[in-house]
Amino acid sequence: MNKRTTYHEQSDVTLTLKLREILKTLPPFSKDFFRAIEPTTTAKTRLSYAYDLRVFFQFLLDENPSLNNCTMKDINTGTLDKLGALDIEEYMEYLKVYRSPEDKQNTNGERGIKRKVSALRSFYAYYYKREMVGHNPTVLIDMPKIHEKNIIRLDADEVASLLDYIEHCGESLTGQQKAYYEKTKERDLAIVTLLLGTGIRVSECVGLDVEDVDFKNNGVKVTRKGGNEMVVYFGEEVEKALKNYLPVREGITPIAGHEHALFYSTQKKRIGVQAVENLVRKYSRQITTTKKITPHKLRSTYGTSLYQETGDIYLVADVLGHKDVNTTRKHYAAMDDERRRRAATAVRLREDN
Repeated sequence: MNKRTTYHEQSDVTLTLKLREILKTLPPFSKDFFRAIEPTTTAKTRLSYAYDLRVFFQFLLDENPSLNNCTMKDINTGTLDKLGALDIEEYMEYLKVYRSPEDKQNTNGERGIKRKVSALRSFYAYYYKREMVGHNPTVLIDMPKIHEKNIIRLDADEVASLLDYIEHCGESLTGQQKAYYEKTKERDLAIVTLLLGTGIRVSECVGLDVEDVDFKNNGVKVTRKGGNEMVVYFGEEVEKALKNYLPVREGITPIAGHEHALFYSTQKKRIGVQAVENLVRKYSRQITTTKKITPHKLRSTYGTSLYQETGDIYLVADVLGHKDVNTTRKHYAAMDDERRRRAATAVRLREDN
């Protein structure tokens, strides 16, 4: 086997190279900011900041009369210093619907606007702290209020139906469809079972190497957000699905550089996030038409089941890899409310006459 380069190491290299290309399109002074945050952020976060800040600079060129006939390279810290809170509020309004330089229409909801303004706040804070701008207008505006959505998850019977469907749907297929199904059945069943049985993120799933699976202790070593490694343990159903898949994997001759990947695509490369999203969507829409099921919804399904069985919000937060238990509590607070509602009818004060 070739020297092992993990998915996350390769991903960091790819994202870093992509970031360098994006930085070439931004005002030259912005490189200082990205250099400063490098030790405390992931490559993915820095790339997201770069994309978000590029939208802000394009807004200035499109909407600020003082920058008529200017280019991205003409924007500097002096430009930032001339902006006030009203300009930032106009930017937030602009983010709802705007056109990219490629004339593509883009939209943002509450979360998208909040993320882009948060990136701008960090950007301004860096230059203000170093006294390169005299004020920070981003702290003078209110951030968008995020309205929480109900957790979409599969019910217990839907989980069973989904797994049964993946196992047996090939019986109704013929020809090329059946051949493709048989080729991917064990892989797909192992992936979906693993997601449902551990609650790991789809990025953590595709990043798994075969060496990360430990059947002695029934655990998988995942790299969580921020780069921390953690062992997530699994039960007998996940163990069975993985063991059924491994002989299939061993029969694949992978493309060079992908020898260590746990899950392969039909192109014999490490399977990607989008491919997992597509297979989850393909199978789940046969089970429910009213719920849009994604790998993240399978994660929510696991978190819900774990909380229902244990009632331990700290355990759920730990297993799901949430740094702040309040994040977990916020997502599963509705379940506490349902339990409290049952208390209203659990105690009878008088028997019916």
